[in-house]
Amino acid sequence: MSDASDATPVPAKTSEPHPLDALTGGAFSAATSGERSARIREWLSTQPGVEKLQEVFKELSARDKGAARAVRERLDEIRRAEGQEAIAAEWAAKAEALLAAAKLNIADALAWQRDAAKAGAPLSREPLSVLKQRLNERVKTIEDLQHRVQVQREAAVLLAQRIEVLSTKPWKDAQSALELLNADVGRWQEQAQALADDSAWPSVEARFPALLDASRTQLLVVWEAFQSALAQAVLAAEDPSAPLPPVPVWSDELRQARGLPLEAGAAAKTPAPRPSKPQATPEMREKALQAVQEALAKLEQETAQGHGKASAGAATALRAVLKVHGKLIDAELEQKVHAALVAAGELEGWQRWSADQVREDLVARAEALLRRPEGQSLGGRKMQETLRQLREQWKQADQGAPANHALWKKFDDACNAAHKVVEGWLEKVRAEGAEHRAQRLALIEEVNAWAQSQAAAAAQDWKSFSRALHQFAERWRTGGHVSEKMFAELQPLWKQALAAASAPLEAAQKASLERRHAMIDEAGALGAAPGLRIDAIKTLQQRWQAEAQAVPLDRKHEQKLWDAFRKPIDEAFNRKSAERERSASELSARDRAVLEASKALEAANASGDAQKIRGAMAALERALKEPAGESGGAENLDKKSDQTLDGQAQAATDSVANQNEAPTFKPVPAARPVVAVRGDDRPGARKAAPAQPTVTGRGGDRRDGRGPRDSGMQGRGRERDGAARGPRLGDAAFRAQRDAMEHAQGALRKLAAQAHGEALTQLLSAWKSRDAAQLPSVQELGGKVPPTARTAWSQAIAAPAAGGAPEALLRLEIAAEVPTPADQLAARRALQLQLLTRRNDPSPAQTWTQDVARVLEGASDEAGARRLQSALKVLLGK
Repeated sequence: MSDASDATPVPAKTSEPHPLDALTGGAFSAATSGERSARIREWLSTQPGVEKLQEVFKELSARDKGAARAVRERLDEIRRAEGQEAIAAEWAAKAEALLAAAKLNIADALAWQRDAAKAGAPLSREPLSVLKQRLNERVKTIEDLQHRVQVQREAAVLLAQRIEVLSTKPWKDAQSALELLNADVGRWQEQAQALADDSAWPSVEARFPALLDASRTQLLVVWEAFQSALAQAVLAAEDPSAPLPPVPVWSDELRQARGLPLEAGAAAKTPAPRPSKPQATPEMREKALQAVQEALAKLEQETAQGHGKASAGAATALRAVLKVHGKLIDAELEQKVHAALVAAGELEGWQRWSADQVREDLVARAEALLRRPEGQSLGGRKMQETLRQLREQWKQADQGAPANHALWKKFDDACNAAHKVVEGWLEKVRAEGAEHRAQRLALIEEVNAWAQSQAAAAAQDWKSFSRALHQFAERWRTGGHVSEKMFAELQPLWKQALAAASAPLEAAQKASLERRHAMIDEAGALGAAPGLRIDAIKTLQQRWQAEAQAVPLDRKHEQKLWDAFRKPIDEAFNRKSAERERSASELSARDRAVLEASKALEAANASGDAQKIRGAMAALERALKEPAGESGGAENLDKKSDQTLDGQAQAATDSVANQNEAPTFKPVPAARPVVAVRGDDRPGARKAAPAQPTVTGRGGDRRDGRGPRDSGMQGRGRERDGAARGPRLGDAAFRAQRDAMEHAQGALRKLAAQAHGEALTQLLSAWKSRDAAQLPSVQELGGKVPPTARTAWSQAIAAPAAGGAPEALLRLEIAAEVPTPADQLAARRALQLQLLTRRNDPSPAQTWTQDVARVLEGASDEAGARRLQSALKVLLGK
C-alpha cells in the first residue's frame, strides 16, 4: 500500500493502481483472468501471512472469483491445519493421561482410538501415531498377561493331577519322582510370581488375579499334603513302630512289608476293593491302556483341529479315565497324557480370548450401523443383509468358545436398534406394493376396455394395433415391484386380458401367413419355369410388400418368410447370370495360352527353383504380349469382324445424328478397326460411343483453332495406341495370370531371403576360420555388394587377424539403424556427435562396405559376430 502512494503520477486517462497490486505482484492490474491467477499462485508461493491473505481475498473475490479460489483454498488449509493441531493436542493429552495411569483399561484404550478417529484427529502423524503405537503395545502386554494367567491355572491343575496319580502308585515311585515334581512346582511358583511382579499386572481384569491366587493356594495345599504323607511313609518304612501314612495305597504296602494282615487296619480306613491293585491281571492292564489311549487320541485330534469346546470336553473325559486307570499305565504314556492336557488348556484359553475379540468386533460393527456419516447411511435391504450376516458370524463365534452373555446383550441391543431401519423400509415396501398392485389392476381394466373398443371398429390398422399392444406390455413390465405371491395372482389375469386383446391381430396374422405361403409357392413356380418372367416377378414382389406393410409379424419370423420367398427368384436370376457368364467366358486361344502359362508358373512356384520360376514368368509375359492374330483362330476373327461391323453401324448412327443437328455438311469418317477398350466387353453389351466434335460452318472454318486434320491425326493416334495394347483378357485368364505372378514374386522374395541368410552364415564362418575360400560369391551376396567390396573382404579375411575395430562396428550399426548393446551406447552417442562435426565426410551408410572390411581384419568373437550379423542382415537386404 505504501508503494502505491509513492508511485509517480500518471496521466489522467490512466486509472490508479490498486493498493494491493504491488503486494500480489501485479495481480490486480493483469489484463486476463489466466494471467491474474498465475500471479496469485506466484504470490502464494512466498507463504504470505493470514491477514494479508484475508485482505487480498476480500478485494479479489469481488473482481475475479476464479483467481480468488486459490487464496480461499490457502485460507481453508490454514484453518484446517489449526483445527487439526488443536484436536491433536487434545487427544494427545488424553493418551498421555491413559499411559501415565497405573491401571490401564483395555476398553478405554480402544475407545480412545475409535473416538479420536471419529473426531478427525490425525492419527497417522506425530505425536498421535507414536501414542497410538504405545497404547497398542500396552494393550498387547495386558492381553498377553491375561493369557499367561490362564495357562498357569491349567498348569496348576495338571500338577495337582500328577500328584494325585502318584498317590495311587507305590510310595517308592512317588519318592523317585519327588525331585522332578519339586522342581516343577518351584518353577510354577516362580512363573506365577513373575506375573504378579509385572508392571502391567494392575491393569489386568479383576478376575485374573483371583484365579491365579486360587490356583496357587490349591496347588500348595496339595503339594504340602503330598510331601508330609511321603515323609511319613519313608519314616514308617524305616521304623516299624512309626505310624502309617494317610495314603491308603502306601499304608497297605507298608502293612504287607511289616507282615501284618490287611484286614486288621484296612476295615477302618480303606474299602475292601483297594487291595486288588497288586493282583492286576494282564487283561486289566491292556484294557486300561486301551481306554487311556483312546481318550488321549481324541484329545489330540480336537486340539490339532482347534476346537475349543470339543477339546475341553475331551480333556475332561481323559481326566476321568485317568482317575480310574491311572495306576495301571506306564510312565511314558503318563507323560504323553500330561503334555496333551497342557496343550488342551492353552488352546481353550486362546479360543476363549480369540472368540471375545471377534465378539467385540461384531459389537462395534453393529453399533456403527447407526453412526455412519451423513449421506452414507445404509438402505433397508442392505441393512437387513448386514444384520443377517452379523448374526451368522456371532453364531459361528459361539460354536468355537464358551458364550459371553454380557457381549451378547450389547450385540443384541445394537442389532435391535438397527433393525428399526429395516422395519421402516419394510413398511414402505408394503405401501409401494399395494400402490403397484392397484396400478396393475387398472392397467388390466384398461386393456379389457381397449379390446372391446377395437372389436367394435370396422377397419383395423394392424401396425397401430401391434404398437398399442407392445406399449401395454411395456407398461406392465415397468409397473413397479410387487411381492412374489401378489405377482402370481396378477400374472394370470394379465395374460388372459392380453390374449383377449391380441386375438384379432393373431387371426389377421394367421390369414397373412396363409397368403404369404401361397406367394412363396408361386415364387417357386416362377423360379422353376424355363423362361424368366420379369413382369410376373415384379408384380409378385409388389404383392408381398403390400402384405408385409399391412399385417406386421414377428421380426425373425418375417425375415425367414422373406428369405424363403426370395430364394427361388434369386436362384433363377443366378442361373440366368451363370448362363450369360458361361456364354461370355468361352476362352479364346490367347486366354488358353495365358491360362496354360499361369499353370506352368504355379507349378514352378511349388517346385521352389528360382530358375524355373523366372523361366515360367518369362513365358507368361510372352503369352501376355503375343498379339491376338498370332494366337487366335477362326473364332477370334469372327468376333473381331462382328465388333468391326458394330463399330461401323455405331459410327454411321452418330454421323446421322450430327447431320440432323447441324445444317453444315460433314463427311462420314472411314471405318476403322475396333479395338478392345476398358469397360464391359461382353457379347451384346452396349458400348458408349465417343463424343464427336461439332463442326459449324464450312469445312474450312476453324473457330476453335483446329480443323479436320487435327481430328484425323487424333483418330490415327488412337488407332495406333489400341493396336499396340491388344484385346482384353477374359476374367478367368486375367485372374489366373495375376495370382500366378503374385505368387511367383513372393516365392522369389522368399528364396532371395533364404539365399541371403545362407550367404551371411558363410561370411561369418569364413571370418571365424580366416578362410577366404569360404567367402560367398558376388552373386550370392546380392547386388548391394560390388565386386571391389567382395575383393576387399576376401583380402581382409586372408590377412592375419589384427586388433578389433569397435568404431567400424558402431558405424555399421548406425548405417543399418539397429540397436547397440547397452555397454556400447555411450560410445555410439560419442561417435554420432563426432559425425555431426564432420559434415564433409561420407556417412556410415555410404562407407559400410569399407567398415565391414575393417571389422573382418580383426579377430572373430561371439559378440562381434552377432553385432555384424544383425547389421549386415539389414544392409544386404536394402
